[in-house]
Amino acid sequence: MSARKSNMHFGIDPRTREIVIGSLRIKLPESRWMRTLTGVLLVIGGLLGFLPVLGFWMLPLGLLVLSHDSHFVRRQRRRFAVWWATRKMRRDGRR
Repeated sequence: MSARKSNMHFGIDPRTREIVIGSLRIKLPESRWMRTLTGVLLVIGGLLGFLPVLGFWMLPLGLLVLSHDSHFVRRQRRRFAVWWATRKMRRDGRR
């Protein structure tokens, strides 16, 4: 069971350059400009998520792809992850 838990996470695997969402793995493009273009297009598609074909799920996925190469986006993603974890710990501690 512990091996299964270690495979279930969210982020980018630096060894394989794959986006990991639970047990789903998506390979990122090798070139930096293609990753940046993919991330920007996903963010734009996420902002237009009210349209029938696009969805709001594209926004966090695009930010995750951009965080692989952009220091600013990576820093903001880490700050959000720390904030979320401390919020969750405080909430679980009250119960």
